[in-house]
Amino acid sequence: MSRAILFAGLVLLNADAIAEQADWQPANRLYDREVLSAPPLLPAHLDQAKGACDIGTAGMADAEYRSAEEVGYGREGWEDRVAANWTFFNVSPYLGKVLVIDSRRQGDAMAFRYLANGTHRDLYEPWSSSKIMAFTAAIAAVRQQGIGADAMVGDYRVADLVTSVNSYAPHGKADGNSNAISSWLLNVAGRDNVTALFHERWLRMADPRIRLRGAYASLVFDPGTTTWRSGDGDREAEIATYAENADDPGYQAYRCDDCGLTGNKPMTTLAQAEWLKRLATHDTVPSTRHPGLESSDIDVLLEGRADGPDRPVGGMRAGIGRMLTRAMADAIAVDTPGLAGKDAKTVLDSATDGRWSAWQKLGAGPSETRGASEVVMLAHVCLPGYQGGRAFTVAAQAGVPGATEENVSVAAQQLEQVLAVAMRQLLVGSKQ
Repeated sequence: MSRAILFAGLVLLNADAIAEQADWQPANRLYDREVLSAPPLLPAHLDQAKGACDIGTAGMADAEYRSAEEVGYGREGWEDRVAANWTFFNVSPYLGKVLVIDSRRQGDAMAFRYLANGTHRDLYEPWSSSKIMAFTAAIAAVRQQGIGADAMVGDYRVADLVTSVNSYAPHGKADGNSNAISSWLLNVAGRDNVTALFHERWLRMADPRIRLRGAYASLVFDPGTTTWRSGDGDREAEIATYAENADDPGYQAYRCDDCGLTGNKPMTTLAQAEWLKRLATHDTVPSTRHPGLESSDIDVLLEGRADGPDRPVGGMRAGIGRMLTRAMADAIAVDTPGLAGKDAKTVLDSATDGRWSAWQKLGAGPSETRGASEVVMLAHVCLPGYQGGRAFTVAAQAGVPGATEENVSVAAQQLEQVLAVAMRQLLVGSKQ
């Protein structure tokens, strides 16, 4: 490898670049290269659209699922009305946090159940996994001017920028500086607007402490213009954008007077998973749609654009890391004769006819504030054909003592353990 993996607030070099640093252990260098910062595993067939995940009535035969109509997500207190088992997973809170929103069809409607390990209301630092919130809020602001995510800003395609945010690599003319691009997106959206989407404008989360008021870097991406052009070139709009993070009245410094140890963008697994679940079900659950986005905008977030040989995958599908796919494959191999001992891609392809999808965003870094190194995974998964078709959204976090770059890899290995236990319970434990 020759590129650097940029985590929020940290430049975390890849395995080859840090090989001469004596404080890194060989096992962690290997794990960083092959799992934590590795490009994602991809299905044999990339034609699976996010709105066409073929799921059935999979899930535990006696489990309760509730539809959006039954829950009433538009009313305060919905968190207490969902079908949930908040202590479902046998994962100690000391090992990590995990929440899954499991989906199935209930007649003509989508229905959901919420599964966690008792940590769904615990605040944590989401690191770069919160960048999908920055993107969706920015595009919602631009949509007010009639421009969507298929736009160009100067010489840059927005689809390339969001792919670069997820892959930490150059894409099109985007240079791979995920932190700078995401800070710019927040300056387009405005932090008051992003935070309001967690509360009165959309999710209606009960915890008022949940917010996104920080940034990802002091260096902010500059496209050289505030003019956005629609993908078809028929429309242009001038989009007001804060030049610097601190220019935004809604901005908070990381250690602001009102900020605790979780900093200026504290979230929960429930808040993060709910945000992504609603995006992923935009076409199938109209009542919970993001108030400012269209389906094509979410397509760009999830898939980017694959319209040329230099853009085979994009969006969240290009998100780095293999902890989740390895954990899913481990569970499926236990559940499926003939797959034991096979590599993760082979297992996933075999179980789904090569049409599985994992749209994911990794966040990680060492926190001197908390004296810990942490990793967060946020993802939406589609497993067509497996157990009648499965789909779910997962948010998980793990941390280990010691704020060092080396310990980020240790935290990632611990997160994979959390995910492995959760996937076995979710998939193997729910076999009908």
